[in-house]
Amino acid sequence: MVEAMVEFYQTPLGRVVLDFSFCLILLVVLLLSIAFLLVADRKIWAAVQLRRGPNVVGPFGLLQSFADFLKFVFKEVIIPAGANKGVFFLAPLISVTLASGAWAVIPVSATWVIADINVGVMYLFAISSLGVYGIIMGGWASNSKYPFLGALRSAAQMVSYEVSIGFILITVLLLVGSLNLTDIVNAQQNIWFAIPLFPMFIMFFISALAETNRPPFDLPEAESELVAGYQVEYSSTGYLLFMLAEYMNIVLMCAMTTILFLGGWLPPFEFLGFIPGVFWFVLKVCMVFFMFAMVKAMVPRYRYDQLMRLGWKVFLPLSLLFVVLVGGVVTIWPDLIWADVPAAM
Repeated sequence: MVEAMVEFYQTPLGRVVLDFSFCLILLVVLLLSIAFLLVADRKIWAAVQLRRGPNVVGPFGLLQSFADFLKFVFKEVIIPAGANKGVFFLAPLISVTLASGAWAVIPVSATWVIADINVGVMYLFAISSLGVYGIIMGGWASNSKYPFLGALRSAAQMVSYEVSIGFILITVLLLVGSLNLTDIVNAQQNIWFAIPLFPMFIMFFISALAETNRPPFDLPEAESELVAGYQVEYSSTGYLLFMLAEYMNIVLMCAMTTILFLGGWLPPFEFLGFIPGVFWFVLKVCMVFFMFAMVKAMVPRYRYDQLMRLGWKVFLPLSLLFVVLVGGVVTIWPDLIWADVPAAM
């Protein structure tokens, strides 16, 4: 029986079934994780403001996200009279599909990754760039000025901070010599990149907040000017999918911060190596998410001109400067390229 199953999984159909099973497992785990992280986000925010937060549905309010899910699913779907219905329905689907597809190349341990491709960083760049289209489509298809302005704000904000994120990634790639995410983690066996590249770590964290529209950079959802941003005309499942895509991207940025600067699944000390790498990866992701939640609770919102000025006049020149510095250091001392990968990479 076992031999027959092994032979089946070695066939093209078997590999497709196996890959589909891995994708399904990852998606289920990701959705469950987001449900509880959303409760944690609300609990942390409430604790900072000396409130209780969700505490009614389930023990300690842990099932609040599932109750919200059922509420959204059973609410009436309302479509604006002048909306482009095809694009209106397609926009949230595109957003959530791209947000979940990015997780295909995220290694949660040395062996747990769906697609360990050599251009994992480029794949993530491509997916994140396409994610802007779902937001623009949602704001435009609503046929309303407020969501359209929110969509334009979000697109400008995401594009602006993707530039600085790209240069920050280049500083990491110069030290590693590979675009493979597993190689990036393995290159941090001796020292996490958050130490030698500490300014880049801070800039990446702040840029990740702006990239995912998190406070204090949630200008596309500024209720004082735009009611609720690009998704204001959405209700029921459409709104749910937009919010799900947003939190998927938030957790993705937490995972990217962990992989690029905090050693991924590597333990903080060698004597803790007996603990599975998945535990360390999840722990670090939760720690970065806690930092995201604390910023949301403590830092006041920026004005939009301040947000753009920070991205173009501060982060862009600084990231370019560090690219030159790291490139110069690696050129003078090539032994600093810690990943043992072919030179052609």
